[in-house]
Amino acid sequence: MIRLFESFIKKNKLLLKTDRILLAVSGGIDSVVMTDLFYKAGYTFGIAHCNFGLRGKESDAEEDFTRILAKKFKVPFYTKQFKTAEYAVERKISVQMAARDLRYTWFEELRSSGKFDCIATAHHLDDQVETFMINLIRGTGISGLHGILRKQGYIIRPMLFAFRKDIENYAKEYHISFMQDSSNLEDKYIRNKIRRKIIPQLEELNPDFKKTITSEIKILKAWQEIGEKEIKRKTGSIVKKQNGKTIIDINALKNTSPCELYAWEIFSYFGFNSSVVADILANLDGKSGTTFLSPTHRAVKDRDSMIIQPVQCRKDATVRLISERTKSILSPVKLRLSVLENRKDTILPAGKEYASLDFDKLTFPLEIRKWQPGDSFHPFGMNGKKKVSDLLINEKISLPDKENTRVLCSSGKIAWVIGLRIDQRFRITSKTLRIFRIVML
Repeated sequence: MIRLFESFIKKNKLLLKTDRILLAVSGGIDSVVMTDLFYKAGYTFGIAHCNFGLRGKESDAEEDFTRILAKKFKVPFYTKQFKTAEYAVERKISVQMAARDLRYTWFEELRSSGKFDCIATAHHLDDQVETFMINLIRGTGISGLHGILRKQGYIIRPMLFAFRKDIENYAKEYHISFMQDSSNLEDKYIRNKIRRKIIPQLEELNPDFKKTITSEIKILKAWQEIGEKEIKRKTGSIVKKQNGKTIIDINALKNTSPCELYAWEIFSYFGFNSSVVADILANLDGKSGTTFLSPTHRAVKDRDSMIIQPVQCRKDATVRLISERTKSILSPVKLRLSVLENRKDTILPAGKEYASLDFDKLTFPLEIRKWQPGDSFHPFGMNGKKKVSDLLINEKISLPDKENTRVLCSSGKIAWVIGLRIDQRFRITSKTLRIFRIVML
């Protein structure tokens, strides 16, 4: 098995002999065998163990076991206890997802400290088959059906050459001790149900079911690589990036064939699942403002486009104060500011990205904030008040851009709807002595 281990690493270019590897070790058979193989192969490594505190004394016993294992191999040992259940409730995610987030975040902290070059996990071919089945049930498209990647950033999976049976035989042959995780015997987790109930039934139909699936995964991976190249070639005319947003040209998308496949590949990248992508496709000709959500992003129909933005953009309630000495700001909008003398020969470029205000009519510090329902101002060139919401409608501003529109205020009065219109009350006149000049970058 050691020869297969070293051959797999070399063939897939996972490591160099000089690399320092952080091993994720739970104390279970898979990670303990992986540790033994790394030791016999002569690599430099350390052991990291997560105590998720979910199984009381059993969790503590696993921590003690891995500490002793590190002493046996005379390698650095790192351990951390997590309040996993609290973290899951706080973020409204499953305990499994919470544990995953916590461990990979901590592993990366250890790696990026400079002590290690990469992180190794003990995923094997049975995990690969189970992940394939989970993704098939949930619906992830071809990108999910290729299973667990051998290398993903700084994370490597050097055990993806072996089935669980191979690992068990190795542990038996070399009398390797390990801990049993009692949660693996519970059927409340989908992975355990697949491992303990579904796969055995499929093996009754095909005794080589696991080998068959791993072969199919390789084929799917190859097809995915071909498909990605073709999709990348075509989506250049469909997908555009603009000011942190992703703009999907609906007409261009509809003209691709098969449209469903391209839509899936585009939208699933942003976390939209198959049912939401189906809703998006059904509403390509729907009304503007129709919104679709993924855990991380939001897609909004806007006339002939679908606009995608991270969800957190909606939560930004930044208020920024500007003094009369401020020369520029980079957040929440990029602006360059200056004070000019109002002379007859002063030339002021026109455009929505410029604002020229009477400096002496302003009260500092000025405030930049998001517009709010009920906001109104006196638009330059118009008589009377106008609601900011009406201005945004008249200017045909998309929903995501509406939500991110800011206003510049002086003593609570709107002086400029940034990037759109200044307020009549702060305009420059022949009596203006100093001009407060703002350029939107």
